[in-house]
Amino acid sequence: MPVTSRKRRNTRTSNHSNGRTKDAIALLMEDHKNVRQLLKRLEATTERSTDQREQLLSKIENEVKMHTTIEEEIFYPAYRDAVRTRDDKELYFEALEEHHVVDLVMPEIKSTEIDADEFGAKAKVLKDLIEYHAQEEEKQMFPKARKAMGAARLKQLGQEIEERKQELSTGLFGRTMERIRGGRRRVA
Repeated sequence: MPVTSRKRRNTRTSNHSNGRTKDAIALLMEDHKNVRQLLKRLEATTERSTDQREQLLSKIENEVKMHTTIEEEIFYPAYRDAVRTRDDKELYFEALEEHHVVDLVMPEIKSTEIDADEFGAKAKVLKDLIEYHAQEEEKQMFPKARKAMGAARLKQLGQEIEERKQELSTGLFGRTMERIRGGRRRVA
């Protein structure tokens, strides 16, 4: 679905107290920080804290899904269209593949018993994958994007990201509540 087909809202609808929209890179960096903190908390849990692990994993899954959707629908296509060199465009394809790998690992960790030894190992692998990906974006892709797109385009993308994030968070909240009500079965 082309991003340009969405109606644009007035920037005053931004959820920021000063009424000003952040640029796309600032918003994506906030997501990275949030997910890193959640992953760090998950890594610090033990098999005895199954409820905490379950809640953190659900939050991580929701945040990662929302973030990757936003990047793939809005930021990555804009980046791909703005950069000119083959190496810069290669970062786009690498980022998509890194998302794909996380998509493969997430069901693996979710299918592992929360209190199993393997859960901690899989959580560590997930953390490493996501941290590597975020660092690569922050050190390589984002500086190239800032140079290729400019401040005005990044602000425009920031508005689109905020709007899409609002749409996604509404849908993800409903699915999270459904999951909580259904509960996760644990082997005693």
